[in-house]
Amino acid sequence: MSKRIWIAAAAVMATAWATPAAAQTFDKAVFDAAKTLQPKVVAWRRDIHEHPELGNSEVRTAKLVADHLKSLGIEVRTGVAKTGVVGVLKGGRPGGVVALRADMDGLPVKEDTGVPFASKATATYNGATVPVAHACGHDAHVAILMGAAEVLAKMKDQIPGTVVFLFQPAEEGPPAGEEGGAQLMIKEGALDNPKPTAVFGLHVVPGEPGSLMWRPGPMMAASDRYSVKLKGKQTHGANPWSGIDIASMQAEIVLAFNQIAARQINVTRTPTILTVATVHGGVRYNIIPDDFELAGTLRTFDPELRKDVMARAEKAVESIAARYGGSGKLEWGTPNPVTSNDPALTAKMKPTLSRAARGKVKDDIDFITGAEDFSYYQLKVPGVFYDLGIGFPKGVNHSPFFNVMDEGALEVGVRAQALTALDYLASAKR
Repeated sequence: MSKRIWIAAAAVMATAWATPAAAQTFDKAVFDAAKTLQPKVVAWRRDIHEHPELGNSEVRTAKLVADHLKSLGIEVRTGVAKTGVVGVLKGGRPGGVVALRADMDGLPVKEDTGVPFASKATATYNGATVPVAHACGHDAHVAILMGAAEVLAKMKDQIPGTVVFLFQPAEEGPPAGEEGGAQLMIKEGALDNPKPTAVFGLHVVPGEPGSLMWRPGPMMAASDRYSVKLKGKQTHGANPWSGIDIASMQAEIVLAFNQIAARQINVTRTPTILTVATVHGGVRYNIIPDDFELAGTLRTFDPELRKDVMARAEKAVESIAARYGGSGKLEWGTPNPVTSNDPALTAKMKPTLSRAARGKVKDDIDFITGAEDFSYYQLKVPGVFYDLGIGFPKGVNHSPFFNVMDEGALEVGVRAQALTALDYLASAKR
């Protein structure tokens, strides 16, 4: 899917952390269990890291998850949204239903971390053989939720309700021509039988190890992918006037897109980014081709600004192409909505997250212009998505250098996932 730019995380080292909230009923059991499980969680994470799989192909990862959940006595559904796994843990006391989510897929990135368990995997992506790596931390997400599932399964008799575990494929986007991700999980009943009334998820990011970070309301951008197909008239590179200079046409479109986001909209309203990421055209240095194609992404937080930018981009493509005597068409792909944390639920769970992180929390981070398909769950039920600091790798998410630098942070993630489920169910019962 889209690259994540974790704007707020790098500043966390300077944060003055709050005093942890007072301990509650489940804290000792969760903290003790998470500490005991830490070596297993690290081992799972390293194993998954070494064997990454692209979206809709997470066969090995899904089997690892399903086998683990079954060993804990958790009801398991497999093959949801291609390779997704849904686990249902019914507590020993009556109550509501809460969901916890982790994403499983890797990226077409060549790893350059130098760790002993670095990925050497390859796979087919868009018809080409590519390296595959967990360059966005989904290996950590899976291991953390596997750990949380074990913590909660051992506390089954104390749980006032039901916990649903969502191990989701293809968060980064399904292969071309396929459905996938959170949308397909929902379509295939991941939030049905039983129906949760809240959902929680986390993402590892560069930041102070073991810190938890979020903001209420809109936190991560809506993401639209697009392609621009340009048509011109082929000619010799030595005689551009004999055809249509489609290379110059696409260059003007790139500049126009940059000006839209920087000069044509109110940049103080909310972050709005229009990026051209790929340009393809031509086969020989001295032939100006008939066709060019551009692709990129739009990131927005405001629905009206989104519509405005989309209209301006479409107009720019059509007018520039027409001026050159060619034609152009901008096509938008399936969007990801804004990842927006329910304000009431976020406020309610702040003490829980504070306890899980021993007070190392920040609840007013800047907008994050990366995107997350966790947003689709939030359209169905109230949800909270938060970041977990894992140290400061050489590269941010989606970089060849991204890695969990401090694996001790995984223990905090396990505590956070388990405690949010337990505290939510306990409060919902009252």
